[in-house]
Amino acid sequence: MSEHLSWSATGGSHLNDLLPLPYTEEALHVVVRHVDQVQSAIRRTILIENPSSYLRYKHSTISESEFLDAIVRRTGCGLLCDVNNIYVSAQNLGTNPEAYLNALPGAAIQEFHLAGHSTNEIGEVTVLIDDHASRVCAKVWDLYSYALNQVGERPTLIEWDSDLPTLEILLDEAGKARRIATSGREHRRAIAA
Repeated sequence: MSEHLSWSATGGSHLNDLLPLPYTEEALHVVVRHVDQVQSAIRRTILIENPSSYLRYKHSTISESEFLDAIVRRTGCGLLCDVNNIYVSAQNLGTNPEAYLNALPGAAIQEFHLAGHSTNEIGEVTVLIDDHASRVCAKVWDLYSYALNQVGERPTLIEWDSDLPTLEILLDEAGKARRIATSGREHRRAIAA
């Protein structure tokens, strides 16, 4: 079971996207309490998934990766690492995706997600939107390879929710993930030897 680190409802109104949290001690306390409640109720560990971010709150005092690390340490939950979300957020917010990955507790990562995204020009600003409607881009594949080399192989899911392609294209994307995982495994073995 997994859930995004996000919010999408307030005052009885539901939004059509998953929005990032303000990363503060107060928000951390609330999230930890809710993760503990869920894990106690279902008697199993859940995974928390990093969101795609399109904005950053000025009053955030903790980075997203540090926030996730604190949730893991305080609740014992695992992480679902969405590599496309890391890339999208890094491009939108001007952060370093490799540094973000390095700051996550690698042992807590239980699954990877990959997806496509769209590029939107809004005036002078380029905004990437996690839309799950296209192939995984080359830079996300590179980041996935980096992630595997940092934390090792994990089950991987390619998300494709709209504008569905042919089965051949879906299998090709799955094949790329498999080839990158195999290549990384061989690379890690060579380093260990």
